[in-house]
Amino acid sequence: MKKKRVKKKSHKGLIVFLVICIVLAAAAGAGYFWFMSQLEPVSSDDESVALVVEEGQTKDEVLQKLQDEGLIRSKEAADLYSKFHSGFSYYAGTYELKPSMSVEEIFDYMSDPANLALTYAVVTIPEGTWAKDIAHKLAQAVPSLDEQRLLDLWNDEEYIRSLASLYPFIDPEALNNDAYFIRLEGYLYPETYYFDLDLNEDEATRMMLDGFAQFYEAHKAEFDASSWSVQEIVTLASVIQFESGNVSEMADISGVFKNRLEQGMPLQSSVTVCYALYDQFDSPQDCETNTEIDSPYNTYMHDGLPVGPILNPGADAMLAALHPADNDYLYFVGDIHGDGSTHFARTYEEHLANIEKYGLTISDSQ
Repeated sequence: MKKKRVKKKSHKGLIVFLVICIVLAAAAGAGYFWFMSQLEPVSSDDESVALVVEEGQTKDEVLQKLQDEGLIRSKEAADLYSKFHSGFSYYAGTYELKPSMSVEEIFDYMSDPANLALTYAVVTIPEGTWAKDIAHKLAQAVPSLDEQRLLDLWNDEEYIRSLASLYPFIDPEALNNDAYFIRLEGYLYPETYYFDLDLNEDEATRMMLDGFAQFYEAHKAEFDASSWSVQEIVTLASVIQFESGNVSEMADISGVFKNRLEQGMPLQSSVTVCYALYDQFDSPQDCETNTEIDSPYNTYMHDGLPVGPILNPGADAMLAALHPADNDYLYFVGDIHGDGSTHFARTYEEHLANIEKYGLTISDSQ
C-alpha cells in the first residue's frame, strides 16, 4: 500500500509579504524622518529676516516666499504640516522672522496679527511745540530722519519758495527774515502722524504742512476776511497758545492782545521772552527775569507782535486769533500757584488787585 505524500506548505509568499511590509515600514519611517526633519529650523541663525506678505497672496505663494527667504526647508512639508494641524493663517504686512524658528513656531507667530512688524512710526506733536523740539522728536522716532537736516531744510529760503507754489499760506517774503530762529516755525501743524520708517525730511515736512493746509482750507474765508496776514495770525496764535493751554480762555486772551495793540500798548507777554532766550531758556522763571533781552521777539522791548511765531499753535489757538473775544480787558494774570486759571482786568488797578489776591508778584503777571 502506497503512502500518500503530504505537500509541504510554501513559506515563500509569506516571506515576500514580510519583506514588502518591512520595505514599506522602512520607507514610511524614512518618509516620516524626512518630514519631521523638514519642519526643523533651517539654521541656528537668530538674525531677523523681514518677510512681506502682500494683500491677497495665496498660501502656496507665502510658503514659497518662506522657502525662498531661507526660513523653511520645504514648502511641501510645511503645507502637509498645515493640513494635519490647524491650518496656516496669516495677515498682510511685514513679519520679522528668524531661520532659527521651526515651521510650528513660524505658523504660530504669523497667525497672530499682533506680531506684524510696524513699517511706520506713530508720532504725536502736541500743540505749542517748538520746531527744534519737533525735529529732535522726529529724528528719535524715525531712523531715516536727521535732526540737523530737518532744521536746515526748515530754514532753507529756496526750499521755502518751492513750497509756496503748493501751499498758498506760505509767503516766502514774510518768511525771509534773518531774525527768525526757524523760518517754518508756526506751520508744523500739531497732530498725530504715521511716518513711514524710510521717508525723507522733505516728505515729513510736507505731511505736517498738509496738516496745516487742512485747517487753512477749512477756515480760508476767515483768513481772507482778516486784516492781518497769515503770518501775523499764526504769530498771534502762537503767543495765545504759549500763554494758556485752556481753550475756554484763549478767545479772551486774544481779545486782550487785540485791545492792547489797538490802543498802542506793548503786549508785554513774558512768553515771547521765553522764545527770545531760545537756546538759553531753562525754566519759566527765566522769562520773567530777562524782560530786557534785546530781541525782536521780546514784546517788552518792541511794540506790536513778536517778529514771528514763537511755537507751533494748534487749531484752537488759531481760531482764537481769528476770532478774539469782544471784551474790554487790557490785562490778565494766571493763577500759577492755584488751579492755573486766568483772571482778567480792565484797569491796571484791577490787575494789581488780582496779583495781590492770588499771591503773585508783578513778574508773575501779564
